[in-house]
Amino acid sequence: MGVPTLKNLLEEGVSGRGVLVRSDFNVPLDGSTITDPGRILASLPTLNALIDAGAKVIITAHLGRPKGEPDPKFSLAPVAARLGEELGRNVQLAGDVVGTDALARAEGLTDGDVLLLENIRFDPRETSKDDAERERLAKALVELVGEDGAFVSDGFGVVHRKQASVYDVAKLLPHYAGELVAAEVDVLSKLTEEVTRPYAVVLGGSKVSDKLGVIEALAPKVDTLVIGGGMAFTFLAAQGHSVGTSLLQEDQIDVCKSLLERFGDVIHLPVDVVVADKFAADAEAKTVAADAIPDGWMGLDIGPESVKRFTAVLSGAQTIFWNGPSGVFEFEKFSAGTRGVAEAIAGATGNGAFTVVGGGDSAAAVRTLGLPDSDFSHISTGGGASLEYLEGKELPGLKVLES
Repeated sequence: MGVPTLKNLLEEGVSGRGVLVRSDFNVPLDGSTITDPGRILASLPTLNALIDAGAKVIITAHLGRPKGEPDPKFSLAPVAARLGEELGRNVQLAGDVVGTDALARAEGLTDGDVLLLENIRFDPRETSKDDAERERLAKALVELVGEDGAFVSDGFGVVHRKQASVYDVAKLLPHYAGELVAAEVDVLSKLTEEVTRPYAVVLGGSKVSDKLGVIEALAPKVDTLVIGGGMAFTFLAAQGHSVGTSLLQEDQIDVCKSLLERFGDVIHLPVDVVVADKFAADAEAKTVAADAIPDGWMGLDIGPESVKRFTAVLSGAQTIFWNGPSGVFEFEKFSAGTRGVAEAIAGATGNGAFTVVGGGDSAAAVRTLGLPDSDFSHISTGGGASLEYLEGKELPGLKVLES
């Protein structure tokens, strides 16, 4: 990636300087308990490097989707506590984003101190479509680190967003890609440039419309495209099959027909599915052929024969990208398909394949199902950013680092 990196910043020297870091701490919570600290752990290399070099570190991040105003359930307090544990030092949490408490705490920082600002999305200017509004917030963030400050972009999960703490601050401060962002781009470039074949892509999740761009971009380039999850039912409908009450995007059926006509030689769909009489963990379930889903029943997972076939086509792959679960893995009764696909990808890793889990629900599935991260070459922290990168879209948060 042709942008300044953290290494460049450290070589210039950060001792005594304020460094604003945009991290991605959008972690899942059960009340105030963090259920998956993956994104916090991924931030540690950059933060530790800056702390060890004597920087005054100020972190900005978001959690959830607050409506542009303070909301206690989206406070970063649990993140500050866990981050402090991982860093082995006190992490202050400002009571506001760029208000009087944030300013006072920033002014009191000494070398190696860490300050986490409250949820950046409590300020409506963060996500504003008005350039001037975002710039005003960015200038307030810059004030916290001072004239000799620097900006480190280390939240890969938000680099596809044109937001104040991601895009606009980079236009106002010397800017650098953090360890995480640089590593993510390096990994994804291996999926778009000199790919080792056979190359397989596994897509799941609920909506076809969310994945159309990446299907169009990758289908001509891959050897195998496996499709599961809720999105598979729109493809099955495109083949003329009844899908009962399964998730279906009727407005995408013709699009799926076109994809099957053009890329039918590489697209693999489920041959059996696990159906339920309702969307619930305790639903009655049975396995049926993919072309024999009963009326009134909904598909919530791929079946064992599909897992067997998908495993067979993935076993010989040398490069695999996986984004989206194969079923409702959160319900144990409908988790076998996602587990089977994950284990097939893990098996390919063991045989020397380069395997990437594309963040989001896929990463959550890996951890929910208890599979070790080491079963995969890389687990991305940014589902949406990963997909847009592979689609070939320009990501504002990366593009601005090149300027």
